Amino acid sequence: MNGRLYVKGDRITDEDFEELARKAPEGVKLELIDGRLEVKPMPDQRHRGIVMWLLRLFMQLRPELALYPEQQLKVGAYRKGHACADGALAPFNHFIAQEGDWADPDGVLMVVEVTSRDRDTDRRDRIDKVRGYAEAGIPIYLLIDRDNDTLVVHSAPKDGRYRQSPSYPWGATVELPSPVSITLETEDLKDYAD
Repeated sequence: MNGRLYVKGDRITDEDFEELARKAPEGVKLELIDGRLEVKPMPDQRHRGIVMWLLRLFMQLRPELALYPEQQLKVGAYRKGHACADGALAPFNHFIAQEGDWADPDGVLMVVEVTSRDRDTDRRDRIDKVRGYAEAGIPIYLLIDRDNDTLVVHSAPKDGRYRQSPSYPWGATVELPSPVSITLETEDLKDYAD
């Protein structure tokens, strides 16, 4: 690239994106969602708190697994997208053998996104990432929606779409289906409401 970014048409290549992401300034997270370059906002304290709440729960409930915060994954049709998931649940040490900055999603049991307070969260977290994670075959996409105080459990991916997407209010008991197979008591999420 030699300091230059070449874009053919309105799409950026995977190689150019990965180079650009490596050279992004500290504090800037880039994603390539459905062929579009996105800047992921830095999480605020409540956002980080929700991820830590989940991390602690999974350590207690499924100690053989790890919730990897800010995990960079290749997603979407034919792995042409790159998403930085707020959390990716996989077996402990799952990503250690993978090369490069962007991991293959095979073996990831669930991804977690917590909505941000920015204008793009609706399209990015509720539409584009739902499609990208389903196309990647990730069994569960847990969306913690701070705008609506809900948890949406997208599951049963088939043909690039999640076939089930029940929504639960914060405080509800939420059953995460197989392969995660745990029950989340979400009363504590009310402490993170804005």
